[in-house]
Amino acid sequence: MKYLVILLSSLLLVLASKAQTKISGTVRDMKSHIIAGASIQIKGSYDGGVSDSTSHFNFKSFEKGIQTIVISNIGYKAVEQIIELKGEPIEINFALKEEVSELKAVVVTAGSFEAGDKKRAATVLNTLDVLTTGGANADITSVLKTLPGAQQVGDQEGLFVRGGAGYEAKQFIDGTLVNNPYYSSVPDIAQRGRFSPNLFKGTVFSTGGYSALYGQALSSAVILESIDLPDQSQVNASISTVFLGVGLQELAKKKKSSWGFNYGYTNVWPYFQIVKQGVDYFRIPEFHTADANFRIKTKSGGIIKYYTTFSHNQLGLRRPDIDSLILKDAFGLTNYNWYNNLSWRENLGNGWKMNLGLSYSTDHNDIHQNIQNQQNQNIMTGISYIDAKNFTLENKNDLSQIKLVFDKRISGISVIRFGSEYMYAYNKNIYNGLNTLLKDNFLASFAEADLYITNALALKTGVRLEQSSLLNKVNIAPRLSLAYKLGNAAQMSMAYGDFYQKPENTQLLYTTNLGYTKATHYIVNYMKVTTLQTFRVEAFYKKYNDLVKTFPMYNNNGTGDAKGIELFWRDKKTIKGMDYWISYSYLDTKRDYLNYPQILQPNFAANHTASFVLKKFYTKLNTGFNFTYTYATGRPYYDIRYNASALKYAIADQGKTIDYHNLGFSMNWLTNVFKSYAVVVASVTNVLGSNQVFGYNYSNNGQHKEAITPVAPRFFFLGVFLSWGVDRRQDAINNNL
Repeated sequence: MKYLVILLSSLLLVLASKAQTKISGTVRDMKSHIIAGASIQIKGSYDGGVSDSTSHFNFKSFEKGIQTIVISNIGYKAVEQIIELKGEPIEINFALKEEVSELKAVVVTAGSFEAGDKKRAATVLNTLDVLTTGGANADITSVLKTLPGAQQVGDQEGLFVRGGAGYEAKQFIDGTLVNNPYYSSVPDIAQRGRFSPNLFKGTVFSTGGYSALYGQALSSAVILESIDLPDQSQVNASISTVFLGVGLQELAKKKKSSWGFNYGYTNVWPYFQIVKQGVDYFRIPEFHTADANFRIKTKSGGIIKYYTTFSHNQLGLRRPDIDSLILKDAFGLTNYNWYNNLSWRENLGNGWKMNLGLSYSTDHNDIHQNIQNQQNQNIMTGISYIDAKNFTLENKNDLSQIKLVFDKRISGISVIRFGSEYMYAYNKNIYNGLNTLLKDNFLASFAEADLYITNALALKTGVRLEQSSLLNKVNIAPRLSLAYKLGNAAQMSMAYGDFYQKPENTQLLYTTNLGYTKATHYIVNYMKVTTLQTFRVEAFYKKYNDLVKTFPMYNNNGTGDAKGIELFWRDKKTIKGMDYWISYSYLDTKRDYLNYPQILQPNFAANHTASFVLKKFYTKLNTGFNFTYTYATGRPYYDIRYNASALKYAIADQGKTIDYHNLGFSMNWLTNVFKSYAVVVASVTNVLGSNQVFGYNYSNNGQHKEAITPVAPRFFFLGVFLSWGVDRRQDAINNNL
């Protein structure tokens, strides 16, 4: 019996071995790289195996006949293949295609610095960076000037990017254009931005090659995305050397909606009593600002956001008149500004999303410029070129717009988006009683696709079509960007695009017989980003066409170009608790526009600009120390005047300003005051008192010139920011660990 059992068992084993099929092979990716840990399974059975560290696998199956074998691995598309099991060994090799995923995919970065979207590996700045950059005084534009591409222009507001004038950079909030992002211009004094960095959760600073969703900017787009719901309800208050503020944010119990408001009052009279100013303010700068908001989450995961802000400011200042030893120029300004933004972001299902934006803004300026005597009385001298400086200007600038964008996910994370926008612009000027009016119905349509071929290769392509009723012209602007991953955390990007912009209103007031100005961008960059370090190098070439010339008549015959290379390095790793970044820009740019008699380097462009930003936080002291040092080579200046005998403009004087140096400092101490979470902030600009010259003004006869300098060598700020409900101090601590 014993021998019979052994015999039957042996027979069964032989029969079983003959019934099994041995399956073996390898699993690799499309580039023949080893894939370890891939699952190989006979569909509908328990038979299968796993690839090893050499990519090999082998297992046996009792199944017979036609079967389906399935190979899968995280990050790759699953593969199915039909096989026939006859009991004979089968060897089969598989090649898996990488699954394109949002976390692993390359990011198109040419021409853009992104902030607020950390998972996309292009983060450079966040809101706390803006608040803690030394000497920036929480001004978004001042912080963006520490990044490569931006110029250090201190005598007029705006971002001057890669050879572009300040009006060639535009700001957008939740997709719609901001018509007046800065406080009203004052001669030879740059004005800060109107919006607080606390409003925004994401910032894209595009130094060129930006998306087809945006237009009417030759050089740069600053794209700001407002915050959604606050973390919790809070009350805040602030007191400083120049302003007082109070605010409230109320979050509903179910955390589906919120509302809030803020009010601020600024008066620099106490500050002027301590720090002497280089001009005589006969009306001390005074500002009232108020804003309100509400936010509502929708049932499908979307959100509706509304933000409104109102500001009123006035000032008056006197300077010695450059054409006289005894007369004065008196400039007075009163401004009212009201801005509204309503946005609705919604999930429509089946991969569809909608973004709807509506905005309305109105800006009123009442300006008086007068020649005064030593007794500060308005006078007429009888000298035409001096009396011509007396003027009054009333300006009203309104912009209404609506923008609708649809997104559709087409495959993996690839997306197409398309939409349209309409803007109605109204500009009314009354100059010395002469009334002029500009109206424009502006319509644009756009389409764009983000195509992810693999995780290592992405393509963004788009086109934008614009039509202006004021110009009675149409333009078509193609855009194209490409990104390729080179290895662990490294990639290259390239971008090309045409960008158009209407001439400025000050030019259109003379004639509307003008066309769009145009810039064509070519960009290539290399970037490597890890959790705590960012390295970026970018080269660009920009060709200008159809710039506005003002002589011998207004036309679009102006041209120019800009080229250069930029470097950026940010490091939070090397020294514990220390965060710093270094940026450098080389710019070679020339233009023939306005009344330039020839092609010249514009007076707002420096060849070399560099910034070093350092932030060190001491947890034991609950205190952060922040330094910013910026250097720029001298900018050209020109005295361009009309030569009556030659019937043309010529350069009567030219040169370069002294090099620009600026060391900014700030510190923030985290503490408790009156049962509140408190941040005490101290800030100083131009700590070393460096002499800064931004250009020169010339007398009518050209015999006298005066340097354009800051109205004070330094600006000091001391403030206390209190909050009840949300501990903002912890954000500062976590950001610096």
